[in-house]
Amino acid sequence: MAAKEISVKKYVVRLSGEERERLEALIRKGKSPAQRLLKARILLKADASEAGEGWSDSRIIKALVSSASMIYRVRRQLVEEGFEAVLNRKQRATPAVARIFDGEKEAKLIALACSKPPKGRARWTLRLLENKVVELNIVERASDSTIGRTLKKTLPWKTCWPSTRGHAILITRWFVWTRPQSNSSPRRACQSR
Repeated sequence: MAAKEISVKKYVVRLSGEERERLEALIRKGKSPAQRLLKARILLKADASEAGEGWSDSRIIKALVSSASMIYRVRRQLVEEGFEAVLNRKQRATPAVARIFDGEKEAKLIALACSKPPKGRARWTLRLLENKVVELNIVERASDSTIGRTLKKTLPWKTCWPSTRGHAILITRWFVWTRPQSNSSPRRACQSR
């Protein structure tokens, strides 16, 4: 190998022996995502410590078929954020889209879906529920697919839950309360499908 090419760089990669071993083990196993493996290879090639290869960026780009900006970002991230930040994806602080139905609104939707359908209808449809939750000011807007997803994860659509002695119906983690009618038979909160 030719002499190490070290140019004046703002972000110089210097790995400890332990970090090098971890990166080499990661590459050897090959079970990680491709992006993580590429970053590990870049760090090993760019390592300017005594045990490292200290390749130039242009040489790394040719060998690993990567871009100059990728090499720069990996170097910068190692220096500014640390070794773990390079290998692990940054978690979002907030979800990309805020949930429309939080716990309380979800419970109201379930109670509505288990209630008696509008007059002239045999059962609640997703479109009817969509209109009703907006009408009752449970949420400002919601699509029928959002309502379907919310109910799918909490309410078995094909079955109804009989209440125990007319007091409460347990639907996953939410309680939907009903009025007790008589102790003779349990009340159904949903229409039979």
